Amino acid sequence: MKRILIAVSALIGIVGFNWVFADDEKMHMRSHHHEMSVIDTRTSLAVSPEMKQHQLSNMREHVVAIKSIVGLMSENKFEEASKIAHAKLGLTSEMEAMCGMFNNDQFKTLGLAFHKSGDDLGNVLQTKDVNASLRALNKTMQYCVDCHATYRQ
Repeated sequence: MKRILIAVSALIGIVGFNWVFADDEKMHMRSHHHEMSVIDTRTSLAVSPEMKQHQLSNMREHVVAIKSIVGLMSENKFEEASKIAHAKLGLTSEMEAMCGMFNNDQFKTLGLAFHKSGDDLGNVLQTKDVNASLRALNKTMQYCVDCHATYRQ
């Protein structure tokens, strides 16, 4: 169990570090001498302020779901973790409709792949195989990292 907590903590730490510092690293890489560029080169989704807030709320819920899944895995509560993965990360009809509202086909594809991976994660969690579950969680979180590195509201 201790091994699970260490591995999951490391995974979350790495992903969290990537999210927090991705923009800083991009800005640093584009700087000349002591000048720092503040240009965000990610693709804008050009959404309304209301849609932006709705999307940000969904993403915060995804982070909470992942935290809950990790906590439940550490307690060997794989069935509960699976339910959360399907309900909060999976490709529900609501999430499918939400992805379909964007005018960027690549973003839609990435969003649908993320939600499908959430269902895959839920299925793997049901096996109670810790290593397979961590691999599935890593895959799901990689979609988060890829999306945040590519797109902005």
